[in-house]
Amino acid sequence: MLLDNFQQKLRKEAQLWRDEGLISSSQYEQIADRYQFKNLDAVARDRFIVIVISVGSILLCLGIITFVAANWQAWSREVKFILLMSLFLSTTITGFYTWRQPEGKKSQRSKRLLGEGLLFLSALILGANFALMAQMFNIDGSNSQLFLAWGIGVLVMAYSLSLNSLGILAIVLMQIGYWTGLGDLWYSQSELTWSRLVVQHMPLLSWLLYVPLAYLCRSRWIFGMAALAFASSLQASLNPLPLLNYADVAPWVASFAFALPPALFWSYDDLLFPTINYRLFLPLARSLALVFFGLVFYVLSFRWLWQTPNYTYNPPTTLANLFQSLPIIDLGILSGLAVLQWLFLLRQRNNPPRREVIFTTALITTFIAAIAIVPFWHQAITRIDELGIFIFNVLLAILAWGLIQEGLKLNKRSSFWGGMLLFTLQIISRILEYDTDLLFKSLVFVLCGSGLISAGLWFERRKPAASSSKSKN
Repeated sequence: MLLDNFQQKLRKEAQLWRDEGLISSSQYEQIADRYQFKNLDAVARDRFIVIVISVGSILLCLGIITFVAANWQAWSREVKFILLMSLFLSTTITGFYTWRQPEGKKSQRSKRLLGEGLLFLSALILGANFALMAQMFNIDGSNSQLFLAWGIGVLVMAYSLSLNSLGILAIVLMQIGYWTGLGDLWYSQSELTWSRLVVQHMPLLSWLLYVPLAYLCRSRWIFGMAALAFASSLQASLNPLPLLNYADVAPWVASFAFALPPALFWSYDDLLFPTINYRLFLPLARSLALVFFGLVFYVLSFRWLWQTPNYTYNPPTTLANLFQSLPIIDLGILSGLAVLQWLFLLRQRNNPPRREVIFTTALITTFIAAIAIVPFWHQAITRIDELGIFIFNVLLAILAWGLIQEGLKLNKRSSFWGGMLLFTLQIISRILEYDTDLLFKSLVFVLCGSGLISAGLWFERRKPAASSSKSKN
C-alpha cells in the first residue's frame, strides 16, 4: 500500500514535471517504465474487485447463515451433514485454487491474500462442523476434546499448505484445549482418553509438532509460540512451585522444570536438521533462553517460595502412578535432546573459540546448574532458605548486568533496556517484599525513576554517536 501511494504520487509529480518542461517526454517514459505506472490502474481495479468480492461474500454468508438458522430444526440429520460438509469443502476448494496463484504481480498477490482468507475461514468452519456434528450424532465430549481435535485438523491444513496464519491458529486452538483439559488431568481420575494423553504429553508434542511447522512456514512467530507452548505446558505439568509444598512431588521435578527449557533454547541450532543449511531461529531461541532465565531468577528470588513448612517426601507407591502423575517420557526424550544439542554445540567450534564465547558459555552453564541443583538441594538434602534467596538474587543481578553490558557493547536497545528493567524490578520487589519504612520506599522509587530516565537518555544520545563512529571506521 505504501509503495502504491509512492508510485501514484510519483506519477502525478512526473506528469507535472513533463508539463512544466523540467523533464522531456523520453525521460518521463523511462521513469514510467522503471516504476511501472501502467500497472497502477490495473492494481487499483483488482483491489476494488477484491473489496467488492469480499463484501459480497460476507453478505452472501450472512444470508446463508440466516437461511440455515431458519430451517435448521426442520431438516433431517443427513441434510444437515451434507450441508455442513458442502460448506466446508466449497470454501476450502475455492480458497485453495485462489491461493495457488503465482507470486510476483500485485494483482496475483491480492488473489493469494483472498485465497488465504478463505482458507482461514474454512479452518473456522471446521471447528463449527465438529461442534454441530457432535451435537447431531449425540457424541459426548468436553470442550478440551473439541479444541484439541479442531487444532489438530487445522494443524494438518497448515502442514499441507505451509500457511503461517493456519499454523498460528492451530497452536492457539490446541493451547486452549490443553489449558481447558488441564483441570481434568489434575483433579479427575476418569478413564484414559486420547485427550488426556495429549494434555499429559503436551510439552513433547509442542516441540515435535510445532517446530518443523515453523521451518515449513519460515515463521519466527510459530517458533516463538512453539517455545512458549513447550515451556508453559512443562511448568503446568510438573507444577514445581511453591517449593516444599506438595508431599507427592519428587524433589527433582523443580530441577527439570527450571533447567530443561533454557538448556534446550540456548543450545538450539537450526543446523541440527539435516536439510537445513541456515540459522533462522538460533538468535530467537537464545533470546528466549535469556527471558526464561530472567523469569526463573526473579520468581525464585522471593522469600515466600522458600520458607514453607517442613515435610517428608513420600514417593509414589508404584511406577505406574509415577508415569500417570508426571510426563516421564517427555522428560526423558527432551533431556536426551538437550544433551545432543549441547554436544553438537561444542563440536561446532572447530577453531579455538574467543574469550567472550568461552565466558558466555561458562556463565550460561552456571545458570543452568544453579537452577537445577539449588532447588533439589533445598528439597532433598537440607533446607537452605536464606542461601537460596541470596543465590537467585545474585544470579538475577548478574543477568541484568550482563544484558546491560551486551546492550552497551553491541549498541542493542533491547538488551540494555531488558537489563535495566530487571535491575529496577529486583530493587522494587525487595523493597516491597521486606518490611521497610515508607520514607525509604519513596526514596527508592524516586532513585529508580530518575535512574531509569537518566540511563535511557544517556543511552539514546550515545547510540547515534556510536553508530556514526562505526561508519567512519
